[in-house]
Amino acid sequence: MNSGDSRTKGRSYDPICGAAVESGDRTPSSEYKKRRYFFCSEKCKHEFERAAERIRMQEAARAGALFTHGKVRWGLA
Repeated sequence: MNSGDSRTKGRSYDPICGAAVESGDRTPSSEYKKRRYFFCSEKCKHEFERAAERIRMQEAARAGALFTHGKVRWGLA
């Protein structure tokens, strides 16, 4: 039987430091543009809140990398 919090939603990654975090009710989090981000600490949460748009755009650029014929082409898909 699992002794953890039943409301735990799973594992996420801190967008500031890249640490794996449990995305539950007690985890520091922030919502930005209808998306919830989870953090390993309040320090990372505050860092994100100071520069949320820049960090979100970096995340979108990574997700938009298109792989073609052994080359990487950057852009939003």
